[in-house]
Amino acid sequence: MSKAEEARELFVAGANCAQAVLLPFARECGLDRETALRLASGFGGGMGRLREVCGALTGIFMVADLLYGYSDIADKEGKDAQYALIQNLARQFQADTGTILCRELLELPENQISSPISEARTGEYYQQRPCANLVALAAKIMEDYIAGRQPKRDKIDKVES
Repeated sequence: MSKAEEARELFVAGANCAQAVLLPFARECGLDRETALRLASGFGGGMGRLREVCGALTGIFMVADLLYGYSDIADKEGKDAQYALIQNLARQFQADTGTILCRELLELPENQISSPISEARTGEYYQQRPCANLVALAAKIMEDYIAGRQPKRDKIDKVES
């Protein structure tokens, strides 16, 4: 199963958009399942249902940071390279979707206040939302990027998920 298919299935099973993208890559990132789910738990719905940056894209960013990010806070070159990577991944996502903002992807009014209470995942919910397709797209973008580049980390411990 591809990472895109896995992400779609996770979303349909109840994971938020960020969790659905991060979890298929957890093993490569050195995370166990619970840690990955917790790490991404507040980023669904465009950052805690604030409807800002799409959680699927945030999931891409988490994977990219864990695999290719810098850890030396004095490493300006590493910081600049990571910011360039993040912008590149965002541009790829936006090229396919037209935006990186959750509220625009869901066609919600800009001034609409979103409740922190998540919606029930019903058949109607999935018919009205592009989210399952967006998490699949995000996972594919990240999977394709990884296929063309090795992770920065020399050695990633094998973690049971």
